[in-house]
Amino acid sequence: MSRSRAPSSSSPALPDFVPQLATLAKDPPTGDDWLHEQKLDGYRIGCRVDDGKVRLFSRAGLDWTAKFPGIREAAQRLPVEQALLDGEAAAVLPSGLTSFQALQNSFRGDASVPVIYFAFDLLFWNGRDVGGQPLHQRKALLKRLLDANGGNVIRYSDHVVGDGAAFLRAGCRMGMEGIVSKRQDQAYTPGRNSGWLKIKCIKRQELVIGGFTDPEGSRRGIGALLVGYYDDDKRLVFAGRVGTGFTEQVTLDLRRQLDALERQQPTFVAGPLSGLPKKGLHWTKPTLVCEVAFAEWTGDGSLRHPSFQGLRLDKKPTDVVREVPG
Repeated sequence: MSRSRAPSSSSPALPDFVPQLATLAKDPPTGDDWLHEQKLDGYRIGCRVDDGKVRLFSRAGLDWTAKFPGIREAAQRLPVEQALLDGEAAAVLPSGLTSFQALQNSFRGDASVPVIYFAFDLLFWNGRDVGGQPLHQRKALLKRLLDANGGNVIRYSDHVVGDGAAFLRAGCRMGMEGIVSKRQDQAYTPGRNSGWLKIKCIKRQELVIGGFTDPEGSRRGIGALLVGYYDDDKRLVFAGRVGTGFTEQVTLDLRRQLDALERQQPTFVAGPLSGLPKKGLHWTKPTLVCEVAFAEWTGDGSLRHPSFQGLRLDKKPTDVVREVPG
């Protein structure tokens, strides 16, 4: 497939991927100033194309090209000399929903569920820095690029305009994680701000693993993870035990990783510490981050009915805070 015209020597340089992040909100915004997209359950990835060479970057700026060979190969076929796309790499179930656990399984060699790159923004295109243009213009350029490509691994992430509440209700009925609402008229602004909002059907967030308990009965690996978050004073606050959502293989893999991080001194310095078990307790360095689904926060700051969703390899532990809807 032919590529678009190469940029001139006076064109601006292709930038690094520094993502704009969404702020948690309780309800979707109203009005046609906002567009609404499905919240995908995967890894945020910046796709950087430069003269046929493709590099894929995580939210934290790590080079993850080797983790997604199918996406890299598909991006090499895009009809463009230079581009910087923003999107989500996600495993798509037969139902059409995305699954973070299935994506984790794909890293272990499970190819039963396809991994797709859903592109929802375009920041650079053939020597043109388009990040300063309004979102609706950037999405129109992105759709034009992907329509010309005609591939299946890289897909355009569509949206609806207005009535975000109805879109959220429909998405929750379908089993989606939630939606992301974005101001149509704004430029791309790296960092977390109110121009992008995330509204969830179920409560989920990243938490730091600070320890684990021994398994009981016929269970192997670990019994439960001890998780927490950093407060404004940079203290690691205990948030509870996560003992469901694991396969046996996952518990064994976690035990191997956590054994290498074990330490003697307690990891958490605040929170509902009375909820810590008395026996079979192991402290670990706060190095690993996991994603947890849960029903609600209790009055004492514990997670109610938490369930493990997978490790978050794209998140720094010190960036993990308790998310509160604005």
